[in-house]
Parts: sequence; C-alpha cells; structure tokens
Amino acid sequence: MKRTILWIALGLAVNLPVSAQLQLSQAQCREMALKNNEEMRKATNSYQQAKLDKEIAFAAYLPELEGSLTGIYRKDMDMMEVELQMRGTYLAGITLNQPIFAGGKIIANNKLARIGVECAEESRRKTEMDIISEADNAYWTYVAVGEKVILLEAYQKQLNELHKQISKSVEVQMATKSDLLRIDTKRSQILYQLTKAKNGVELCRMSLCSTLGIDIQTEIQATEKDMNISAPQRLEENIFTRPEYRLLVNQIEAQKQQIKVARADILPTFGISAQYSYYGNLKLVGQAEDGSPFKQEYKEGSPMLMASVSIPLFRWGKSWKGIKKAKLDFQNAQLDLQRNERLLTIELQQAILNVTDGYNLIETANTGMEQATENLRNMQNNYDVSMCTLTDLLDAQAQWQESYSRQIEAKTQYKIYESEYMRVSGQLRP
Repeated sequence: MKRTILWIALGLAVNLPVSAQLQLSQAQCREMALKNNEEMRKATNSYQQAKLDKEIAFAAYLPELEGSLTGIYRKDMDMMEVELQMRGTYLAGITLNQPIFAGGKIIANNKLARIGVECAEESRRKTEMDIISEADNAYWTYVAVGEKVILLEAYQKQLNELHKQISKSVEVQMATKSDLLRIDTKRSQILYQLTKAKNGVELCRMSLCSTLGIDIQTEIQATEKDMNISAPQRLEENIFTRPEYRLLVNQIEAQKQQIKVARADILPTFGISAQYSYYGNLKLVGQAEDGSPFKQEYKEGSPMLMASVSIPLFRWGKSWKGIKKAKLDFQNAQLDLQRNERLLTIELQQAILNVTDGYNLIETANTGMEQATENLRNMQNNYDVSMCTLTDLLDAQAQWQESYSRQIEAKTQYKIYESEYMRVSGQLRP
C-alpha cells in the first residue's frame, strides 16, 4: 500500500481489550517490522542458501575421494583340475578424481554462484526497503488519524463552549432557540465525525500492529506526533543503486555465464584419477603333479593412475541449440533492462515531484491555517461584541477545522512521500 488515503471512513466501531501498550518512534517501528516480518526472514534464508550454493560450486575445483568395497560369494568353479573358490572374496578400492578441464563449465558455474549471492543480497535489500516503506506508511497514517481525533475533540470543545454561551443568551432573551438548535445540529455532526475518526484510529492501530507482527490488541502510542518537516534537499535522480536495477544487471551477467555453460557441452573435458585396489580371500584348490593336494590363497593390492579425455562428436545438434537458446535468453535480459530502466526512472521522477509538491502543499496549508486561526479569533471577538452573526462564527470555526485537517494531511502525506522517494532511489535504510 504505497498511496494511503489519510481519512479512513468506517461504518462500524471496533472495541477490543488492550493487552499491552507500546510507545514507538518511527525508527522503532521500522526495527520491529523488520524483526518480525516473515518475508524478511525468507529473504535472509535465501541469502544463506545462495552462499551455500557458492561453496558447493567452488567444491567442483577440488579433487573427489571415493572408496568402494565389494564382497563376492558364489559356488566353487572347476577350472581344468583346479577349483576356484570365491566364498567371501572381497575387493576394496579407493579412488581420487581431479577434473582438469570441463569445457569452462566449472568456472562459469562458480561465477553464476557468485552472481546468485549478489542477487540474493539485492533481493533481501529490496524486501527490507519494502517493509520499511510499508511500516512508515502505516505509522504516519495512524498518527494522522489520531491527530484528526484531537482536532475534532478541540472543535467539539469550541462548540460546547459556544453552546453554553448561547444557552445563557437564550435565558436572557439575547439569542433565540433557533440559534441553539443550529449549535446542536453542528455538535451532532462533529460527534458523528469524531466517532468515525475514532473507529479509523482503531483500524489503523490494528493495521500497524499487523505490519509490526505483534498482537492486534496491542495499544500503540506514537511518539512523533509533531511531524517536524524540513525543506527537501537536493534530490538524487539516480536509479543505479536501487535493488531492482542491480537485479536486472546481474540477470544479464548470469545469462552470459549460461551461454558459457551451454558452450561447454561442445568442448572436450579432461581429468585424471589415481586408484588403489586390494582384493583378498581368493583361493585355488587342486592337486599337484605328484597327486598331493594344494591350496593357495591370493591377496594383492595394486595402484593405478589414469587420464581420460572426453570429446563430444555427435548429439543431433542438441548442444548447439542449447547455445542458441542461452543467447536468446541473454537478449531477453537486455531487453528487460532497457524497458525497466525507463519505468524505474519514471517512478523516481514521480517520487521527486511528489516530495516537491508535498512540501509546497505544507507551506500552503500552514498559511491557510494561520489565516483561519486569525479569522476565527477575529470572529469570536466580533461575536462577543455583537458585531457579527452566529453564522459567521460557525463558518469561521468550520474553516479553522478544515484548514487544520488539511495541514495534518499535508504533513503526513509528505512523510509518506519522503519515505517513498528514499525507497525508489535505493536509499531507504533502517
């Protein structure tokens, strides 16, 4: 939710028991949201998986050691007056394999794994910024609706004071009952708005609790209600540090390596291996020339060193087609970067415009608030000396309320715009 309407209209009141109370600043809100968010945990796990994939890919450079043990039991075999006994013959061996050249596939896979770690880190950073932006949005919306409740309560207080004043005037026949009825009607309207605003606060509180990953019955008190606003400094028009852009660039680099992986299937591979085998419990039983029986057992071990070269000759064009497919994927990655670079730039320009316009709206709202406050003061003084009508005073109060409401909305929206700009420019941090 990137654009939140600050005034939330609700039809139903929500009353929940309070189980706890928290006082939160914007920074604490961000920290809690990042700590409890499930997507952030998943992004962290994905980053750890990518680091493990990198270690797995590096292991392909290293020799592999394998051991084997084979047992044989079969009936005796007659071999020209000699009987071969293999009752419990065993064969044990150990082999060391070392790849020397695999068509460049090992190098390409290691580069792919390194790119995978970078992509996982950028994805984690993107998730982090999205969560922070969502938390800021929920926090300032909650603050805004709470401030509107305070505004309506102040307006209600004004009307109550005016109602007392008019009641006394009616008693001495200085005002009519119709004037009092008009005040009652206005009080009913404000009471209705106040009820809606309080319901809105409750909904925003639950939404903020959900964003923070805490019990929705938790009572939250925002500690940054003043919303101090400073003029925006020079706004960077740079998308190159944004995670989305970095992911697109890494995707192109990954497709380059995929071409090399596909090309490795048409190149020869070379490796060496060293092996040591040992066999035992192999027996020959028979008779010697003099007729005497003999029995001989064989046990022997032998080392062996081997080198192998594998050259692909014919695979029905499968390897070449794989290379063409990888090249097309590379072209698609380049097209994705071109298209999304334009979209990211437009999004950043819109965010800059929103921040600039948002600050101008605050200045306009502040001016309107000053004028409305002065107008209300003058009208109140004039009404006290019977130099203006009740209608003029009520209009002045309504203008004051409207100006105050616009000021709250402008300040809150600016805070949200500010956070959004930091996100789309890749600068948003906890």
